[in-house]
Amino acid sequence: MSTQPRILTFAGSLRAGSYNKMLARFCAKAAEEAGATATFLDLAAYPMPLFNQDLEEDEGMPANARRFKDVLREHDGLIIASPEYNSTITAALKNVIDWATRPDREGEPALECFDGKTAALVGASPGALGGLRALFHVRDLLQNIKVHVVPPMHAIGAAYKVFDDAGELTDETHAGRVRGVVTALVETTRRLA
Repeated sequence: MSTQPRILTFAGSLRAGSYNKMLARFCAKAAEEAGATATFLDLAAYPMPLFNQDLEEDEGMPANARRFKDVLREHDGLIIASPEYNSTITAALKNVIDWATRPDREGEPALECFDGKTAALVGASPGALGGLRALFHVRDLLQNIKVHVVPPMHAIGAAYKVFDDAGELTDETHAGRVRGVVTALVETTRRLA
């Protein structure tokens, strides 16, 4: 890796107007400000069936799961903006991670798309906790698949108050904290390279 880490940002939401998509876009800009190359990915552009080993054995890995894995392979670190559905992560986020852990070519090392990568976690929600409970679940999941998750994370409650109509994060306190999480990720990724 060069001194400029490649960071992928995405939200665990499929909804077009998702606060977490807005937050993931903000994180991409913050990562570039911190000296990384950043890519925002919209999971809605990668529809795939729920993971099913019978489907995998009969038809192979879905094309969009392969595309998603290819994007993961191109990046050194991840920033995931996770919503909270019923106190945990979304089915969409869990599903893409499940598919990406599966090998899609002969001789592929286990967990190739995740092993050794870094990640940072943020979240936004209309609720008071900002999706914080889900972030701990995402952290556990990623650490179990060999991802180094940086310690700081940030959840934005009452998200409808801090994003404007253009999807920009307007609250400087939250913006500063998110930038801190992103900077920690970029610096950690650079150090671990």
